[in-house]
This record gives sequence, structure tokens and C-alpha cells, in this order.
Amino acid sequence: MELGFSSMNTPEDPEPDVLARWLEERGFESLWVGEHSHIPTSRQTPYPAGGDLPPQYLRMMDPLVSLTAAACATQRLLIGSGVALPLEHDLFEFAKSVATLDRLSGGRLQLGVGVGWNEEELANHRPDIPWSQRYRALAECIGALRALWADDESEFHGRFYDFDPVWSYPKPLQRPHPPVLCGTGRKLGSTHAVAWADAWMPMDIALGDVAKKVGRFREIATAAGRDDMPITIVAFGDPSPNTLRRYRDLGVKRVVVGAPPNSGHDPIAALPFIDRYAELVDELR
Repeated sequence: MELGFSSMNTPEDPEPDVLARWLEERGFESLWVGEHSHIPTSRQTPYPAGGDLPPQYLRMMDPLVSLTAAACATQRLLIGSGVALPLEHDLFEFAKSVATLDRLSGGRLQLGVGVGWNEEELANHRPDIPWSQRYRALAECIGALRALWADDESEFHGRFYDFDPVWSYPKPLQRPHPPVLCGTGRKLGSTHAVAWADAWMPMDIALGDVAKKVGRFREIATAAGRDDMPITIVAFGDPSPNTLRRYRDLGVKRVVVGAPPNSGHDPIAALPFIDRYAELVDELR
């Protein structure tokens, strides 16, 4: 099992290039950053983890720009979005940005995607997508992106994305496209992951009984003929070594650890946290 690290990617966190070098030097497999283009001040949608929204969510930097800096500072470290919100982007712009990043990184991009949790945030971008249809819209979006990445003359026809043949370049270095990880939990998210993603990427706080949920996901995947589908678990907070060993024993491909979003630590204070998990890198493989 590989070990990745997730950053809230704010100006107060370690700069992406610095953090990426720390991780690569210590044997981590990957660096992951999430995305919120903005947070509506109405705050009608509650924070999924409960309580007040951690202030770091208001200060997140652009994930693709940050991952570009991380890629330029390293040679082997995989770079990942954990997760990007494709529904909040112009389709053609996002296809080009992702393909460019994959080429500039030497084919090291892992594209984690999700639907987000903030209803007003999506509505600001796409008022034509009902909240109840966000999973269907994301499935269409990924289908359209794959057409743009793979085909010389790309076209797609769906309810939320519909375009006649176009030329869209560059193509990603990884062919036909970078791995797409579906960052959704619960039964509906699991079903969508099996239907169109290359891997499943749930957060452990949304899983409850991890062994039971992983087993249920594998049942869904096996029934769809995808019993070898990889699983990445995002374990925010401070999981114990025994928790990580348990994930490994469940056959999880990768666990992504990271300082909790309400930690308020300064950049240098992240190093002891990173060093503590670095001691487990070789054991967990």
C-alpha cells in the first residue's frame, strides 16, 4: 500500500513545491490537494463534518496551478487532485488544463473528481444543473472530457454537455487519459465510481465501518465485472499505525493522510507530522 499526503493548500500551508520536495525525499508516493473555487457567504449548506466551517476552506489556492509547482519541484512524486470539481469549470478549459499538467508533470497526474458538498457553490457555476442531478452531470462531464482527451475530432452528446466535433489539444501524456478517481461515498457514489471511474477514492470519515463498506463496494464492483478496481482512502486527521495497517490488510491501494483542516498549524509545524508517517512508508508497501 502506498502512502500519500493531502494539503489544504492555503497560503498558510507549506508552499506546494516545498511540500512536494519534503514528501519525495521521505518516500511518500503522492501529494493531493482539493478544490473550492469560492464559498458562498450565505452558508445555507452545512459543513458535512458538522460544526463551523474551518476557515481554511475560504483560503484554498487553485489546485492545478499548485500541482504544477509541485510537479516542477520533483521527479517521481505523483500529483493528485483530491478532489477537483469539474462541474465548476468550463469543460474545454478544464480539459486543456488537465492535459497540459499531465504533460508538464511527465505523466504523473492522478485526477480525483467529485460533485462537491456545497449546493450554492455549484449553483453559482451551473444553475442549469439541479443538485439532485449532480452525479449524472459529473458522469457526463467525465465522458465528455475523455472524448476530448482521446479523440482527434471529439464530440459528445448528453443532457448537460453537448457539442459537435471539435479539435482539442494537447492530449494528456498518459493515454488515453490520466487515471480518474471518483471521490464519492455512500451507495450512490459507489455505484457511480464503478460505472465510470478508474478507481474509488472515499474519505474514511464518510465510511463508518471501513471493512464493511470496502466489502460492499467490492461486491458492487465484482457484479459489474470490475473486481480489480483500486481503492484510495483519504484519511484526514491522525490515523494510527494500526489503522493504516488495517487499510493495507483490506487490500487498499493507497491511503492519503494529512493534517486536519482545523489544525491551524504553521508551515514548518507540518514536518513532524510528515516525518512520523514517513517512518511507516516502507512497512506499508
